[in-house]
Amino acid sequence: MNVGPADKSITPAGKGKVSLLGAIAIGVGGMVGAGVFSVLGVAAESAGNALWISFLVGAVIASFSTYSYAKLGAKYPTAGGAVEFMVRGFGDNVLSGATNIYLWIGYVIAIALYAMGFASYFATFFTDHPSTFFLRAVAVVVVLLFTIVNFLGARYVDRSELVIVVIKVTILVLFAATGLFFIKAQNLSPSRWPGLTSILVGTGVLFIGYEGFGLITNTAGDMANPRKMLPRALYLAVAFVTLIYLGVSITVSGNLTTAQISAARDYALAEAAKPFLGTFGFKLVAVAALLSTASAINATLYGGANTSYMIAKRGELPRIFERSTWKGSTDGLFITTGLVIALIVSFDLSAIAMMGSGAFLLIYALVNAGHLRIASRTGANRAIVSIAMVLCLGMLGILSVNMFKESLPSFLAMFALLAAAFVGEVAYRKATGRRMKTSGP
Repeated sequence: MNVGPADKSITPAGKGKVSLLGAIAIGVGGMVGAGVFSVLGVAAESAGNALWISFLVGAVIASFSTYSYAKLGAKYPTAGGAVEFMVRGFGDNVLSGATNIYLWIGYVIAIALYAMGFASYFATFFTDHPSTFFLRAVAVVVVLLFTIVNFLGARYVDRSELVIVVIKVTILVLFAATGLFFIKAQNLSPSRWPGLTSILVGTGVLFIGYEGFGLITNTAGDMANPRKMLPRALYLAVAFVTLIYLGVSITVSGNLTTAQISAARDYALAEAAKPFLGTFGFKLVAVAALLSTASAINATLYGGANTSYMIAKRGELPRIFERSTWKGSTDGLFITTGLVIALIVSFDLSAIAMMGSGAFLLIYALVNAGHLRIASRTGANRAIVSIAMVLCLGMLGILSVNMFKESLPSFLAMFALLAAAFVGEVAYRKATGRRMKTSGP
């Protein structure tokens, strides 16, 4: 990926392949669906009927980081995304390398979350009270199935992603638009809101539902004019997703009491469709959840996790890189799958959701910190980038305190994985001499 001025064959070759609508679809597909299907009920346990406020606060935090990513991506339009930005901001050092490893771990956590979400909705077709063993067994099986798909290099699943994005977004929009006519005003009464801390904890849990906007920056190298197109794609994607999340959360909170949401925590979105769409609505949303979580497992496995592992191993993306296969790095596929399964059998859905949100909040904070060092090159407003960094760190702090109190094992695991990323980077550098490289001059 270290392309000098004399070798411009990589980035320009793809110019114009990604349209504005295509880039927005990638961002929306990365954010909407699996996260909201999986963690909405978990977040509602903290935020209660103020769930929509938690989503709104999350949108504000994501918007500031979106500004930062827009400036970085427009200046450095490559497939490297956050890794490229870290190397540009901090240079080739252990921090940049360890952050990339932790990004890979973040994708591992996300896959585990999506698998547990898939299992929860899958179980609704058989029982109202699935055992922990059943849920974890289903989650492990679905991860193994997509591991086989990736190992064989099947490409038809990749082509189906856009169709699945359209289906799940359509169902969510219809769910929210229809459900708003049936909400019970008393369920949304401010008098029933929990305290501010609880609302912010809810934001921390569900923030993983916003992390996908960063995927848009990975397409910048394929845009005809990334300086103009990338910011538009980022802002429009986040705005569209925010509207969907607000509509969905208001519909859920308006149709179910906090107790009902808690009782159906792992499949709250489907349960919220019952009051106005009956059993048909429940099954429709459950099917959408299965499609969404399954596609997210596959997309994250051969997209984000694949990219991050290969950069960690090589220090750069290979010159010919196909996201649909683990070319030359099937070891990474099996290591990733092994870690995902370890998380599934060790933690419940709530713990995995908090670990995932915490990981991405830290990564965004680090990217913003690196951006401050090169803001003069990107033309970014330092105050806005600083606010983005502080918001991410503040939310990480609130989430970490809650994890320490409510889920100590997941708190320890999250920071143990962070420490492991640094130790692994130091050891790998010494053993191989690998360095982190940027793409282009």
